[in-house]
Amino acid sequence: MIKAGIIGGSGYTGGELIRILLNHSKVSIDFIYSTTRAGKKASTAHPDLLGVTDIKFTGEVNLTVDVVFLCLGHGNSTAFLNEHQFSDNTKIIDLSNDFRLKADAVFNAKDFVYGLPELNKEAIKKANYIANPGCFATAIQLALLPLAKAGALDNPVHINAVTGSTGAGVSLSATSHFSWRTNNISWYKPFTHQHLGEINESLNSLQSNAGELFFLPSRGNFTRGIFATAYTNYNGSIDDAKSLYKDFYADAMFTQVSDEEICLKQIVNTNHCHIHLHKHNGVLLVTSAIDNLLKGASGQAVQNMNLMFKFEEPEGLQLKAGVF
Repeated sequence: MIKAGIIGGSGYTGGELIRILLNHSKVSIDFIYSTTRAGKKASTAHPDLLGVTDIKFTGEVNLTVDVVFLCLGHGNSTAFLNEHQFSDNTKIIDLSNDFRLKADAVFNAKDFVYGLPELNKEAIKKANYIANPGCFATAIQLALLPLAKAGALDNPVHINAVTGSTGAGVSLSATSHFSWRTNNISWYKPFTHQHLGEINESLNSLQSNAGELFFLPSRGNFTRGIFATAYTNYNGSIDDAKSLYKDFYADAMFTQVSDEEICLKQIVNTNHCHIHLHKHNGVLLVTSAIDNLLKGASGQAVQNMNLMFKFEEPEGLQLKAGVF
């Protein structure tokens, strides 16, 4: 058994980490740090934990745990690590965007590896510090990596992806308020979303000068999940594309290529990414779907932890979607 700590445990990603780790056979939760709820039961922030655990939030940090997950707002992980010096034996998995880009990957002599298992599995296995990918970034990269690997991203790629309200975090805002969000849809940050940086770095690591990405993110009137569509010119046949994708993901534990059209509900509450391919008049349409809180955040973080500690990759992550 290893001991895990969670920093920022009262938010959505923290709650999902608690849920997963409580059912992980190789991990015990040592502490859940929260500055706003210290001394209160975790179930006060996450009602689904009522009757499951009596663990409480704490304002104290154990600097010698085996692994710590940073579930902090973007820009806050660097400040936290400056104030708290963890043991050299403590592995760190950061769920913010502080260390995802190559220019930010080395911090206080810690070299953060980009934690997308379908791209960097061998490096993750040897890493002590992980920068967990963003949710949109995960869905879009998994949709496009096989094309980049084949050198087939020579043309612009147009991407539309819609995310649930949990993608905005637990704090209330004008566009996450129920009265605004329900029966509504809108786009935001057109062509400038912060996840584009990490997406471009990954694609260009496989194909230099990959085609430009035109990304339009949208807010959906549902709570969780990302449904992404990406299309670009493609010279090969649909059978060529399917073979390309199935070969690329042949050893991927949590990414599957579906011959049938996919929908969002089939991956919600799981750590899976489902992909579907369709071709029309020389244009390849790639659809990908993930749960933004699991494969897009906490589930992928645990998947990375499993690889780092040489546990079975699906340990704690054998979750089933509620399709109906």
